[in-house]
Amino acid sequence: MSKEGRQKIEAELKSLKFNDRPEIVAEIKRTREMGDLSEYAEYHAAKDKQKVIEGRIAELQQKLLKIQIIDPSTLPSDKIYLYAKVLIKDLEDDEEIEYTIAPPEEVDLDNDVISVQSPIGQAFLGKAVGDIVEVKVPAGIVKYEIMKITRD
Repeated sequence: MSKEGRQKIEAELKSLKFNDRPEIVAEIKRTREMGDLSEYAEYHAAKDKQKVIEGRIAELQQKLLKIQIIDPSTLPSDKIYLYAKVLIKDLEDDEEIEYTIAPPEEVDLDNDVISVQSPIGQAFLGKAVGDIVEVKVPAGIVKYEIMKITRD
């Protein structure tokens, strides 16, 4: 994972611990003060939300324990690996697309950052400029040519 990816997880964890958790505790306290809890939907909804928040906190803490920071500059640039920026051409319609291959936690589809675990990400791993890659997608098989590989 990149340093930025780790910072993103840390920011989400901080927000959950110091914003969401106190808010839901206050909500539970407020609903508890309203009386009979056995039939009170707001109280039960708040407790359910608290479970989700606590579960996400635990999940993020476990991720942080296992993270290994990868310096993209240490990875080879002649083939596609994590953090490679890849210019590809769809051989059917000659459209060129640029993707960055990243771990699942760092996916940002709005900025064309795709998961290494996606069908395209998996198909491109280890490939080089000039390679033709066939990717099985729900609509069938798409063929791409790798035009350029860079690292930022």
